[in-house]
Amino acid sequence: MADFDLSGPVKTCFVIKDYGKEEFSFNQNGVLTKLVTRYNENDYDITYYKYENEAIREKRVEVYRDGAFDKQTSIANIYSVDSIPNGKKITEKIISYAKEFLDQYEYSYDVNDKLIQIYRNDGKGIENTKVSYEEVLGETTISYTVDGELQKTIRTSKRKINPKQKVVLTRQYFEGKLNTATEQVFNEKGNLISEQKFVYDNKLGTFVPKEVSRYTYNDLGMLSELKTKKGSVEVVKKYIYQYDNGGKGNWVKQIVTPDNTYITRKITYYETATE
Repeated sequence: MADFDLSGPVKTCFVIKDYGKEEFSFNQNGVLTKLVTRYNENDYDITYYKYENEAIREKRVEVYRDGAFDKQTSIANIYSVDSIPNGKKITEKIISYAKEFLDQYEYSYDVNDKLIQIYRNDGKGIENTKVSYEEVLGETTISYTVDGELQKTIRTSKRKINPKQKVVLTRQYFEGKLNTATEQVFNEKGNLISEQKFVYDNKLGTFVPKEVSRYTYNDLGMLSELKTKKGSVEVVKKYIYQYDNGGKGNWVKQIVTPDNTYITRKITYYETATE
């Protein structure tokens, strides 16, 4: 529920954006079960989510264009779980509603429920991603190697000037060589407070800053200001909210200045025992 900036026993959340409308439906455990994305009256997508023992088992995306169901572009993701020596394996099969095979992923986990391997079969070939973990002096590094070639590393550590804050450094590789990097800093509440993007300069042999963003939050933990700087140009956006319970609760309108764009939400709730 927190992923949608929602709290409490939310049943549905109807969102109006500049590109269309979205409607989210949740069960009483706060888990998303249905999403409708409507671009206009005749063009819309409906996504259904089915769970078993709180784990996803099906995700179906039904596409409607010009008011008609599009079987070719509608897809289903089917998940199954199997026990393997020293862990488990989750298989994800992706097929179209026209019964055409599109893709298959096999995710292998160790006894500590850590992802250690991903097999991908798209019908044309097999891609093998190995995931490894390393802990040194309180820092954890996760490495993703695709068919023997390093693709990405994610290093998580505590910030030296404030150990309560977390620093996540993600490095992307292209053809085994350093390409881009992103450094994110999170506060003790888990909110992203800064993000800096870099590109690797082969001539200098080091990363060069490209863009930096800084985030500020209000007392309710909602984003209130975003400063983005590219070179000498800085853009500042401020976020203003209206809430469905006075000065608190879930927000029902978000206004972004100086663009003066806005998003509105209509929220319904499950009845509770207290009510």
